[in-house]
Amino acid sequence: MLTWEQLEYVTKHCVKCSLCERRTNVVIDRGSRSAGIMFIGEGPGEQEDIQGKPFVGPAGQLLDRILSAAGFSENDVYIANIVKCRPPGNRDPLPSEQEACINYLRHQLLLVKPKIIVCLGRIAAQRIISPDFKITSQHGIWIERKGYYITAVYHPSALLRDESKKRPTWEDFKEIRKKYDSLFGEESAF
Repeated sequence: MLTWEQLEYVTKHCVKCSLCERRTNVVIDRGSRSAGIMFIGEGPGEQEDIQGKPFVGPAGQLLDRILSAAGFSENDVYIANIVKCRPPGNRDPLPSEQEACINYLRHQLLLVKPKIIVCLGRIAAQRIISPDFKITSQHGIWIERKGYYITAVYHPSALLRDESKKRPTWEDFKEIRKKYDSLFGEESAF
């Protein structure tokens, strides 16, 4: 297993796929590296590529508001993506690009050791939960695998495009908070 320093070094020097050719920054993580809950998106967007941190653009700002409303601070969560470099035009990362990066995410999981994994959007859910995962019908459903409690929610960018997804997402986050509290012994605000 890599250390954090080794992981940062190899990701910053990675040339496993063509995404490295256009990147400004490799986007590894933000939040607590000892968090009990890990949020995983698909890949960095424009602001993430510029700042070198995941979920700092408009979708990330919405995610921060949702996390705060659910009683989470940045010290409670760890946020990462499947791919560490921005796909051109913010397109979905190709399967080959995901495959090139997936071991970095595996190392992040081993280093953080979260009990809960929340997939942000369809791409992350299809990679982590099941290739045929349907976000519209399966969001908020929990599975347990290899000692992790895993669920998926709509990607925050989907909420920016479609306000009707906000209510089900908030209901999912209330359940995420309950699961977190049940595992870590905190009193739920709900």
